Amino acid sequence: MFEDIRELQQLILKKQKNIYKRYFFDDLAFDRLSGVLGARGVGKTTFLLYLLKKSPLSAAEKLYVSADSIKIDSLFELAKTFQRDGGKLLIIDEIHKYFGFERELKKIYDFLELQVIFSGSSALQIDNSKADLSRRAVLHEIEGLSFREFLEMKHHQKLPHFSLEEIVKNHIDIAFEYSNSFKPSDFTEYLEFGYYPFYFDRSSNYKIKLNETINTVLEVDIPSIFNIEYSSIKNLKKLLLVLCQSVPYTPNITQLLNKMEMGSDYRTLYRYFDYLHRAKIVTLIRPAGKQDNIFSKPEKIYFNNANLYFAYCDNPNSGTIREVFFKSMLFKHTLEIPKKGDFLVDKKYLFEVGGRNKSFNQIKGLENSFIAADNIEIGSGNKIPLWLFGFLY
Repeated sequence: MFEDIRELQQLILKKQKNIYKRYFFDDLAFDRLSGVLGARGVGKTTFLLYLLKKSPLSAAEKLYVSADSIKIDSLFELAKTFQRDGGKLLIIDEIHKYFGFERELKKIYDFLELQVIFSGSSALQIDNSKADLSRRAVLHEIEGLSFREFLEMKHHQKLPHFSLEEIVKNHIDIAFEYSNSFKPSDFTEYLEFGYYPFYFDRSSNYKIKLNETINTVLEVDIPSIFNIEYSSIKNLKKLLLVLCQSVPYTPNITQLLNKMEMGSDYRTLYRYFDYLHRAKIVTLIRPAGKQDNIFSKPEKIYFNNANLYFAYCDNPNSGTIREVFFKSMLFKHTLEIPKKGDFLVDKKYLFEVGGRNKSFNQIKGLENSFIAADNIEIGSGNKIPLWLFGFLY
């Protein structure tokens, strides 16, 4: 068995060329049991292979396995045999593909001395698992490429990232220094193609591969975690098509239930929202104080990133694309929907997102209010170029 696993590991490593170091590569801290969660396609496997190569352990002391490609009766027995043979680091990819992984990881943690790092879908509900892994595992959530990272990969250059406070205070100076690092067409390209690192794998058609990725999440990942029936998968796909018509979607639950032909079953509809949100196909912005209540009505529903609109929807709305880009770049911050403006960030900064001619009429006179404007290279006053928020990570 180990011969087959190591042979597969070696084949995968040989296919890895120069690995681009993402924003999180050297920042994440790992304990004896650690998980890397994220949407399908954002680079979890690449990161695990980077950790494997980076580890100073000998080849015999570290092992990479993919839970969806190995045929074993027990992850625990695999780990026990690996430790008996001198193993110290076990890396498990796609952990959510292994039925009952929670119990297996708990046994490994409780009875073995191995360090285990695993990856899984962002939809995993580790904190609610029966095995109570939340007290044992250190979990890290990773995102797709920022605009800054996209530029680094495309142009093979090194660019800094900035905090939101730095951008708000010094956006003119920052834009003067770095707006010459790219062309306006680079930003357009990023919005349509640049969120997922596999865009730079020129051997495949990006939009076809992204649609395949979405279907895999809907047909494989979500059912493997939530144990839903085939009819629910069809309804999830239908729901995404309905959301394509949004600009962006402020949900009217009654109308949505009618379009989905679901009668008055709002609880199932809200569960669908939650599945898609956890899988990072959509983002729900719920009312303040109700972020964890899946049965609270979302204030706004967006696709998770701009690329998904271009891959899944016909003629995506430019205003929606701008808001989704802004939202996706501020994943480290708290976003709320205010009465005036588009986003209240960290209960401090009020942003209106729009084109180059966007005025301050809607947020005029409000404290700490700003416009994130598309189609400008350098801003002025409280008008900040939209692209610059792509340098937040």
